[in-house]
Amino acid sequence: MLTMLPKFNVLTPEQVNQVHEQSMRILSEVGVVFEYQPALDVLQAKGQRVEGQRVYFRRQFVEEQVAKAPSEFTLHARNPENNLVVGGDNIIYMPGYGAPFIHEADGTKRSSFLDDFDNFVKLAHMSPAMHMTGGNAAEPTEIPDEIRHLKMVYSSIIHSDKCFMGSASGYDKASDSIEMAALLFGGREVIKEKPALICLVNSVTPLKYDDRMLGALFAYAEAGQAVVIASLVMAGSTGPATMAGSLALQNAEVLAGITLAQSINPGTPVVYGSTSAITDMQTGSLSIGNPEGALFTSASAQMARCYRVPSRGGGGLSDAKIVDAQAGYESMMTLMAASTTGINFVLHTAGILQYFMAMSYEKFIIDSEIAGMVLRYLKGIEFTEDKFAFDVIAKVGPGGHFLTQKHTKQNHAKELRRTQLSDRLSYDGWAREGLDTNKRAERKWKTMLDEYQAPALDSQISQALNEFMKKKTAEYLQS
Repeated sequence: MLTMLPKFNVLTPEQVNQVHEQSMRILSEVGVVFEYQPALDVLQAKGQRVEGQRVYFRRQFVEEQVAKAPSEFTLHARNPENNLVVGGDNIIYMPGYGAPFIHEADGTKRSSFLDDFDNFVKLAHMSPAMHMTGGNAAEPTEIPDEIRHLKMVYSSIIHSDKCFMGSASGYDKASDSIEMAALLFGGREVIKEKPALICLVNSVTPLKYDDRMLGALFAYAEAGQAVVIASLVMAGSTGPATMAGSLALQNAEVLAGITLAQSINPGTPVVYGSTSAITDMQTGSLSIGNPEGALFTSASAQMARCYRVPSRGGGGLSDAKIVDAQAGYESMMTLMAASTTGINFVLHTAGILQYFMAMSYEKFIIDSEIAGMVLRYLKGIEFTEDKFAFDVIAKVGPGGHFLTQKHTKQNHAKELRRTQLSDRLSYDGWAREGLDTNKRAERKWKTMLDEYQAPALDSQISQALNEFMKKKTAEYLQS
């Protein structure tokens, strides 16, 4: 997961400071609405001015609280080999999040179901380019909303031994996620010492947090679990049409959330999150597969480094409705921008279509190929005496070839990434097969699911989780 240094910066140090100054002015003079009484109580007790549900922050207080957040932290998986360090020079890829629809290879659209969620967890578990299974990879729309979170967390636990995300749908559902993680890892004190969960808390732009997100924030902060605090400013509608103004607005919202998290529990692991993009003025809809969105992501990585906290942004983002050339070029641009500018936590790496509205199995595979290519690029070039290969160059000499050399056999698999999907056959070889990228991707995801094997889970833990699921399901559906 090590990325190249130095990172590509899109802002000058002076511009970073300007964004900070404008954000401090927004927080102190305009304020942020918190639709959750415990949040108002905490911030008022810390000396912030509260008028109704609006909080006006003192600059010194914000800066002091943000400084309490760790610069990096470890997320623990049930297989320790899959533990993840969030922050520093590390990058973490995971699938898309929150899509209520599935777009099939032929372009048709349908609702997503629990089987789809299960499948994406399995595919992420098997994919070498996916470092964790993520959270709500596909909304299981047929499951009652009251118990949907239980099904998703349970699936994430039994179908993979990689890290996963918990629910952010209010205090109670967040607490259920934490309790299930505690059952998996041996108790709440264990995961408080070694965080195992991370959740996504989104502001409501402009300058508001609702009770559902704030309840989840409280639950995770109290339990010492990690929180991605993210803002989605749509430049031109929920934010100014100017990128500088939207960036300052986003920064203010994220800093407000981080400040609250540290006020609840100093040292709470947090990630500075951005999904900000633009409003397409022809349609009025969100657009995420564009250079402005990539610039928001890149600038956010810099702002997070300024505050010495990990960052979240980018992914294989596209406005395309099918897996076509548009999906490919937009996804490569947005993922490359996030990866080369220092984003640590990349949600929506694989599978997402139509500005977060749909997932595609074929695009998951194609995006995984893109992610593998980007990871190889980030790995850079190793400069050692063996890698310079002088001896073998001298041995082969002018006019020879290196195909049969021992040095080639020892190094090619380490140096030269082998494609998982892309076609490199001759024209005649390709013509005999006759499959385009979509068809190859369809074949691959179906083969992967056929070959999937669930990681073993301790029988006592399995029993405890099932009993918890049965109990909570009865409580929610009977209430």
